Amino acid sequence: MGAGFLQTVPIPGGRLVIHEEDGATRTVEIGPFSIGRTPVTNREYAPFLREERVEPPPWWTDPAFRAPDQPVVGVSWHDAMAFCEWLSENAGGIWRLPTEQEWELAASGGLEAPKTAWGETIPPGEIPDGPIAGPWEAGRGTPNRYGLCDAGTIVHEWCLNRSEPEAPRSPEPAPERRASRGGSWRHRIRWSSPSAKSSLRPGDRYSDFGFRVLRERDP
Repeated sequence: MGAGFLQTVPIPGGRLVIHEEDGATRTVEIGPFSIGRTPVTNREYAPFLREERVEPPPWWTDPAFRAPDQPVVGVSWHDAMAFCEWLSENAGGIWRLPTEQEWELAASGGLEAPKTAWGETIPPGEIPDGPIAGPWEAGRGTPNRYGLCDAGTIVHEWCLNRSEPEAPRSPEPAPERRASRGGSWRHRIRWSSPSAKSSLRPGDRYSDFGFRVLRERDP
């Protein structure tokens, strides 16, 4: 499936069992949707940048980050939301960032609480060994059971929802943070499980933060 130049894969929806840190579990029902086969790449982001709605990411012209099929990095949560709005205008349908639960359901590939997006182990050759100067190209590896590539590797991916802060340690309100999922090309261990959580302030930009888009199913 696709919308112009951007490929998506269908996710049937279903029940997601969430394992809490205290050992408890809860189940959420998630409806069907389509999600980007890969994180958004430089090739896919370039037409949006040409309309000058946002500034280019800090690493946009860096030789280690500018290959067309590398994931675009250095985008803020606000930039990612603006891209989704632009995509809705130009490709039709309703596009947005996935919630944490939608991302986890898609990355899990129909498995309950898998260690990786593929099951118990990472496929051979999925992640480059040794030092690297930037993210590898998206979509070159093995899809999971739902057809997603690079889920939990290469870059952290922005999610739609806020990240709930821990109990405050001071009377001052905690700064807003947005949820993210996935691994990072610049970490020593370059993958994370579908259930692993992270977050960042929505205006921040890092060289290992990208995003994947979701298209809502038509009624």
